Amino acid sequence: MESIQKEQVQQALDQFLNKEVYVHLETTNGAYASHFDKNAYNVGAFIRNAPIQYSQAKIVGEHSFRVGLKAQHGWVYAEGLTDFEIDDQNRLLMAGHDVEGRLMVALEISETPFGQ
Repeated sequence: MESIQKEQVQQALDQFLNKEVYVHLETTNGAYASHFDKNAYNVGAFIRNAPIQYSQAKIVGEHSFRVGLKAQHGWVYAEGLTDFEIDDQNRLLMAGHDVEGRLMVALEISETPFGQ
């Protein structure tokens, strides 16, 4: 993965406009929080292979980015994204890592389902 370049990511998001795509979205601070600080609160969310069709996509931010996808009945968004890649299957993979390199958020978009 490389650091997000807004223009490149926006172009990649636009290639999926008005197509049925599969979304993988997860957030976590998982064991990072309570493992090191018993007072920390663990949070996380996970959805994989959710089919959506979005009519608008937007990336905003400067060093940490938010990506929003406008679907028929609302929005899907991820905040805190820092890195991206387009893999050999033409999937757009975006992730946010903390200063120690640990995964905090992921948003991935593909025209085919992600592996189980």
